[in-house]
Amino acid sequence: QHKDAYQVILDGVKGGAKEKRLAAQFIPKFFKHFPELADSAINAQLDLCEDEDVSIRRQAIKELPQFATGDNLPRVADILTQLLQSDDSAEFNLVNNALLSIFKMDAKGTLGGLFSQILQGEDIVRERAIKFLSTKLKTLPEEVMTKEVEEFILTESKKVLEDVTGEEFVLFMKILSGLKSLQTVSGRQQLVELVAEQADLEQTFNPSDTDCVDRLLQCTRQAVPLFSKNVHSTKFVTYFCEHVLPNLSSLTTLVEGLDIQLEVLKLLAEMSSFCGDMEKLESNLKKLFDKLLEYMPLPPEEAENGENAGNEEPKLQFSYVECLLYSFHQLGRKLPDFLTAKLNAEKLKDFKIRLQYFARGLQVYIRQLRLALQGKTGEALKTEENKIKVVALKITNNINVLIKDLFHIPPSYKSTVTLSWKPVQKADASQKRASEDTTSSSPPKKASAGPKRDARQIYNPPSGKYSSNLGSFSYEQRGGFRGGRGRGWGGRGSRSRGRIY
Repeated sequence: QHKDAYQVILDGVKGGAKEKRLAAQFIPKFFKHFPELADSAINAQLDLCEDEDVSIRRQAIKELPQFATGDNLPRVADILTQLLQSDDSAEFNLVNNALLSIFKMDAKGTLGGLFSQILQGEDIVRERAIKFLSTKLKTLPEEVMTKEVEEFILTESKKVLEDVTGEEFVLFMKILSGLKSLQTVSGRQQLVELVAEQADLEQTFNPSDTDCVDRLLQCTRQAVPLFSKNVHSTKFVTYFCEHVLPNLSSLTTLVEGLDIQLEVLKLLAEMSSFCGDMEKLESNLKKLFDKLLEYMPLPPEEAENGENAGNEEPKLQFSYVECLLYSFHQLGRKLPDFLTAKLNAEKLKDFKIRLQYFARGLQVYIRQLRLALQGKTGEALKTEENKIKVVALKITNNINVLIKDLFHIPPSYKSTVTLSWKPVQKADASQKRASEDTTSSSPPKKASAGPKRDARQIYNPPSGKYSSNLGSFSYEQRGGFRGGRGRGWGGRGSRSRGRIY
């Protein structure tokens, strides 16, 4: 009976500022009484959401959730998602709040609107919709985030993951790993499989293709926190041993300041703890062993008078050796007779000489580091120089423990160490002997038996063997993904521009 009066209110959107302000309030207020004018009412409110006057726009956006009834809700969610492209901070916050309020009415309907824009909307809308999901989903209560809603998020995310950039992939992993239903062992396994698919572990590895290298590293960084004694890293460790290690020296990246080889070795070390049964264990252990030998030099030859015969002292790459030795130690547990039965006596002897030489240099360096850190506490340890020394001491202590294990007859794989860039776990009584106090000033144990020459004669601590980002190891995006596949990991095709309400 008041249809004509409501039509007059709708027509107010074509009037002046006062009429528009009134229309922005009254269109939603009486909306539910005129279902036959629903389309006209929503379109009229949309015109106000795009008005030149910012105060009218804000008023219109604020009232949008009132239109989110029944079948209209996904459409309102779609509209609000498109409005996320606003650069006015107050307006942007209103859009966020409006989306959250309709989320509580119907989560699946709201997600439908968000995902339709992520899949088909403009780049800026897609980007902001993904960011909205990655920051806001975790704030929603359990009664909103039901199992059914989480399953819907997983299904829709899989569609998006068919074609994403590296940065988008990281955000989606953040969204999915935060879902309660994926906190289980089978849920984590599902996520690892998603990452493995994204990493494309079936493809031939091309070390000179920066897009290929960055994609693998980015995916592996996302997978590492998911691995556990029940969720195995076997597929990734196998790929690294078979394809990446043999090409380690030819890896390329466009990420400035990143020691790409050390990054790869760190990831391999972290994954090696959770490797399950491996098909080609012996052959992969051999690849790992060969790579380790490259960083474990033989002692320089000596002249008859016992002095160095003019050969330069080899540089000892402690950071690399920690990673490789740790990985070898972890995988070696699965084939404990590798060093004794799988290598010939000559090779084993060669390896022991290398270990012994490395251990002697190590002892000197540990002594010098302890001396440098002696008596330093609190603030003094926070200087950049001392931070590097503390981490260097962790690295050298770790290598020391692992070398001692391998010197046992037969070699032992029992010691436990915490990788230098990982937070220290509280050691239980059985582990206390294995790890040495990193700030202790007590003298180290004697170097392993060897020629009784002064170790300082055979070893000068090399410079530049530690990466500048020793202590930090971030899983976050370090530079985008590049290459000839559109958005980085694949061209998303052309999408329509402009308003598609």
